[in-house]
Amino acid sequence: MDHGLETKLCRAGAVMQLTEDGAIEGYASVFGLADQGGDVVAAGAYGASLKALTGEKRAVKMLWQHDPAQPIGVWDEVREDGRGLFVKGRLLMAVDRAREAAALIAAGAIDGLSIGYRTVKASRDEAGRRVLQELDLWEVSLVTFPMLPQARVAAKGEVPQDAALEELARGLEAARRALAGG
Repeated sequence: MDHGLETKLCRAGAVMQLTEDGAIEGYASVFGLADQGGDVVAAGAYGASLKALTGEKRAVKMLWQHDPAQPIGVWDEVREDGRGLFVKGRLLMAVDRAREAAALIAAGAIDGLSIGYRTVKASRDEAGRRVLQELDLWEVSLVTFPMLPQARVAAKGEVPQDAALEELARGLEAARRALAGG
């Protein structure tokens, strides 16, 4: 179902961490960096949306690959800081897809975060890039292919292992390397 949302992908680099109990944290968006689509998120772009969500007692959803039918956890903290949009939450290990996600992150096959949002205000900079000045944030997903390659996800701790999931993770990692040219 298309809600008219745009997505923006970010490799969270050594800033996203996964612990053995499924806790994750990292940056879903980094300010001032052009992604592969040429968009740049400006500092402060999420402020109004986060304030509205808090006021309405709603939460940013944690989804798998932007699929609204596949929530895999909860974001306990979503905030802007000087670097970007910081998120901290928990994969819900009672959910099959969340356990799979944890295994894939631990194996390095999944290493990205992506935001689902609507653009409220944007402009063009002198280089012609779209500068996203105000965004209505809906969700932050764990994803396979991020658009912001300047950072990478780092998995920490041990995750319960499953042979089939490990094999799938190895296959996805090999495919990722092949697509990246190495």
